[in-house]
Amino acid sequence: MTVELVCVGTEILLGNIVNTNAAYLAEQCAMLGLSCYHQSVVGDNEQRMEETIRRAVSRSDIVILSGGLGPTKDDLTKEVTAQVFDMELLEDPHTRARIQEYFDQNHRGQITENNWKQAQVPEGSMVIDNYNGTAPGLILQKDGKTAILLPGPPNELKPMFERDIRPFLNRLEPEGIYSKMVKICGFGESKVESMITDILESQTNPTIAPYAKTGEVHLRITAKAINEETADEMMEPMMEELYRRFGSQIFTTEEAVTLEETVVELLKEKGKTVTTAESCTGGLVAGRLLNVPGASSVYMEGYITYSNEAKEKLLGVSHATLEQYGAVSKETACEMAEGAAKAAGADLAISVTGIAGPDGGTKEKPVGLVYVGCYADGEARAYEFHFTGNRAKNRESTVAKALTILREALINS
Repeated sequence: MTVELVCVGTEILLGNIVNTNAAYLAEQCAMLGLSCYHQSVVGDNEQRMEETIRRAVSRSDIVILSGGLGPTKDDLTKEVTAQVFDMELLEDPHTRARIQEYFDQNHRGQITENNWKQAQVPEGSMVIDNYNGTAPGLILQKDGKTAILLPGPPNELKPMFERDIRPFLNRLEPEGIYSKMVKICGFGESKVESMITDILESQTNPTIAPYAKTGEVHLRITAKAINEETADEMMEPMMEELYRRFGSQIFTTEEAVTLEETVVELLKEKGKTVTTAESCTGGLVAGRLLNVPGASSVYMEGYITYSNEAKEKLLGVSHATLEQYGAVSKETACEMAEGAAKAAGADLAISVTGIAGPDGGTKEKPVGLVYVGCYADGEARAYEFHFTGNRAKNRESTVAKALTILREALINS
């Protein structure tokens, strides 16, 4: 079945509030196995709202509307939807009693006349009690089409959806959507996609979809099934095939786990410590590692050596190396990594030196040139990269490469 989301409110169009309802509802509908092809936002204008709702009803089985159910004159969602479904508005005694009870319990004082507007419901609709406000939810059904009206405040919408709307939708579409995540580092998006082209071209259920992130590629495997156990059985062969193709480049299959978390966990498992020596990234690599709770057991100290003098003084980089090869060179990156490891007494070290931009580049050493050094098992190596983004993007890309190199060094140590 298809579902369409319509969020109502001029304040959303003006950017006064962030439309978090759309993201929440889209995710919930996907988990329920409903296909969402359209989302829209419409202001508090009767004509445009009617056009939007009629268009949504014409092309979707279910239309979920949020917002515009309040007591004021510009709250028109219920009235316009009732008009589209050709239903008369009548006062619902149950809803009127609940509004009175809400005001009494919350000591809101005298109820103004416009609040009773919320007790008006389309004839024949299903009324959904609101335990966190006064505007009830509504379900309208006619000629095979369904409209679900929800209050706009998220603290009212979410509890109502979870308590009443999800079970209702689940009865309409008993199969749900279940997914697993495979996160890959060390390969770019085009490389990953080329390695799974045959899967992408022949997929039915389950399906696989790649998503690019700086320095990572995430593959979401999704199955439509009657329950989670059945979905897991359906996805297992695909998960095994991805492991066969990507091997250790897969750093996690957990949605919430980050690359730095897997690196810190590897350090703990192997009983190793690490340090960092950074120039153009200015501590960003260390920051990513130290975002992980418990990283203090594997990371004792680090160095930001932006100037040549600091590289010599703190890391013992040879003055001759800097003179002959320059600060941005594989030779300097190697000496930075080895010097940092020795200075900190760490088992491994990652170093970074480069030209993040926007200035400082030359024909021989352009903006975006970065060397990442890695000291492990008594040996220092350097890796050359050429990034093409702005300063922030180049630094972000460098950090991702540094973490990937550190992870590979740990796996191979």
